[in-house]
Amino acid sequence: MQNHSFTVDLDAPRDEVWDMFWYRKPDRPQPRDVRTRIDILHPGDEIGEGLVRHCTFPVPRFLLSGGVGQSWEWLTEVKPTESWRYDAIGKPLWSRATGHTSLEDLGDGTTRVHFHESYETFNPWMRRVGLERYVHHRLSRDNDTILAALEGGLRWHRSQRASSTPAAG
Repeated sequence: MQNHSFTVDLDAPRDEVWDMFWYRKPDRPQPRDVRTRIDILHPGDEIGEGLVRHCTFPVPRFLLSGGVGQSWEWLTEVKPTESWRYDAIGKPLWSRATGHTSLEDLGDGTTRVHFHESYETFNPWMRRVGLERYVHHRLSRDNDTILAALEGGLRWHRSQRASSTPAAG
């Protein structure tokens, strides 16, 4: 089993960070890399409990999947503005993952995002030869990219709010 944790601080209050993560309208921004996408298959209830998403993301080409991995994720244990859990099934390695994300209000208009994921392949041979560790490391190494995506998402949400707010006067 592989584990990965990271923490990032965002210059935004916790409610704003929550809104960015949980925005479910079809106009939400998608990454420019066509191999990276998150599609919501089921929105879950009013707070997102039970949300189901399909994710595509780049993986090493030698996995013979055209360089594209996929996961199907189910979100549970949703505590609005605080935290959520996901359970996922992924391929091409045929794996399962459990992740937890929590938002810590730092009290000064910033939010600390805590993320932890446990990942394992179904095939014990993949673990023994180190393929599970190698692929998970490749997928988890880009914390700077994740920070840039979160900051970009906040900018997009702020611009959407600004353009929908009538001008004073």
